[in-house]
Amino acid sequence: MSHGALQVGFYRGKCGFADVEAIVGGVVSAQFFTDPSLLASLIRLHFHDCFVNGCDGSILLDGPDSEKTASPNQSVRGYEIIDQAKDAVEKICPGVVSCADLIAIAARDAVFLSGGGIYRVQTGRRDGLVSSADIANVTLPGPSITVPQAIAAFADKGLTAVDMVLLLGNNSSLSERIHNFKGSGKPDPSMDQFTVNTLRSRCPINAIENTVNLDQNPFSPLVLDNSYYQNILLRRGVLQIDQELGMNRFTRPIIANLANSVDFPARFGAAMVRLGAVGVLTGTQGEIRSSCRVVNKAVKKDKSG
Repeated sequence: MSHGALQVGFYRGKCGFADVEAIVGGVVSAQFFTDPSLLASLIRLHFHDCFVNGCDGSILLDGPDSEKTASPNQSVRGYEIIDQAKDAVEKICPGVVSCADLIAIAARDAVFLSGGGIYRVQTGRRDGLVSSADIANVTLPGPSITVPQAIAAFADKGLTAVDMVLLLGNNSSLSERIHNFKGSGKPDPSMDQFTVNTLRSRCPINAIENTVNLDQNPFSPLVLDNSYYQNILLRRGVLQIDQELGMNRFTRPIIANLANSVDFPARFGAAMVRLGAVGVLTGTQGEIRSSCRVVNKAVKKDKSG
């Protein structure tokens, strides 16, 4: 797999006078005004796509055993936004823009609309042909991952410990942490009691599905800023891995540095660019899907059948 061909402005001039990134931005902005929480979902979608077989759009493929059906991906949202973006660019520029790039562009726009600043997204990815829910394939950081394991998992993708601290926070078991930490029948003693009480009210022990913000700052729950790291230092991290990052001797200095950082948007943007270069397909590899949910052979078969 090569990622040397990624570049800023890859689609410039490839769709006449149309600005592909502006078209995608229009779709994401419209969703922002409807449901601001979808912005975080788009960032998470990008992370989950890139962490499994690279940033190839494989998470978008439908099927009974496709990647999106795997347990870690069942809470992922944002697919319909990518569908809308694909429909919009296909009307103006058919067969040119990859679904993998649409995820990356949408994630960049989500970061910007969340107040996380703007960064220049690299494009030129092509779409993967394979999507599998097999546990050996979908290796995402899980609920019980330790800090050393998280560092190793990110290093395996060519990402640093700082990248890990900036990007992690997508998977964990919250209920166990606030109700029955390590089988004790009690909450994690390292968590601030006020935060425990707040989260227990939001997620009763028998709750099926509730949404909780990882950033427990009541003034900026939907804003992408460094208050998440400030809360970790106050023992208000929501997920177990959050708090472990704040206590680990190697990652605590990184947390403290980010908590006091004045250039957080730039640093987060740089980490997103590095994430977006993981295991990409370029050149003649893969394909440019006509529909983000199926590979092109399936599309042609449906149209001819």
